[in-house]
Amino acid sequence: MSIKKGKIIAICGKICSGKTYYANKIKQKENAVILSVDEVTYDLINNEQGEFYDKFCPKVNKYLIKKSVELANIGCNVILDWGFWTKQVRKETTEFYKSKDINIEWHYIDVDDKTWEKSIEERNKRIEEGNGGSDFYLNEGLKKKIIEKWEAPNKEEINVWYKRRM
Repeated sequence: MSIKKGKIIAICGKICSGKTYYANKIKQKENAVILSVDEVTYDLINNEQGEFYDKFCPKVNKYLIKKSVELANIGCNVILDWGFWTKQVRKETTEFYKSKDINIEWHYIDVDDKTWEKSIEERNKRIEEGNGGSDFYLNEGLKKKIIEKWEAPNKEEINVWYKRRM
């Protein structure tokens, strides 16, 4: 008897756009497990920033991708809760799962600038109060770095376009 493969739901969006909120919102509906880079880095290195984080994070991504294939192959739906910031990364990710005969569905968290700024402000306040969980403080330097790297997707790349507004 052959097991029906699970699907991969890859959530695309810049930092502090609401990816984790959205992942938790659809988790039950999709009967899926969430794999989160932020959660792993928080649990293992307390989101320490800097050079080590920049080297550690790609290793976590690779590990979680490997685990997502194992889970999908036994019929589990998987939500990948990280940003997929560039068109190239999204393309490579799609090609990878297709090569494994696993369906990937792209969800984009489209957040306007006003909502994004408000989310950053609220997030930083929670962190300052000790209630940030796996989130890390988003200062102006990190924000600038993110904006420089971010490539918003086009409609052809995305299966579900979720507009987040305040």
